[in-house]
Amino acid sequence: MEEPDPIEIPINGELDLHTFRPSDVKYLLEDYFEACLEKGIKRVRVIHGKGIGTLRETVHANLRKSDRVKEFRLGDESSGSWGATVVILK
Repeated sequence: MEEPDPIEIPINGELDLHTFRPSDVKYLLEDYFEACLEKGIKRVRVIHGKGIGTLRETVHANLRKSDRVKEFRLGDESSGSWGATVVILK
């Protein structure tokens, strides 16, 4: 079985996780943050959806462990509310 083609993600400070498997989140976040920092982007909005909160908790657990993350918070009304997390990178 052939591996699927890699998905190209625009590096624009917004990462929508809806199309990715939860098991990919850890590596995806780190790779995306690295690419953002290379472009000088320090504020990232991670869209994880509202749902029952499982993906949000997975994202937050990984953010707490990341050496690239300075701080993070849930979005406000204009940035996705509790369906997104705003991340400030170091």
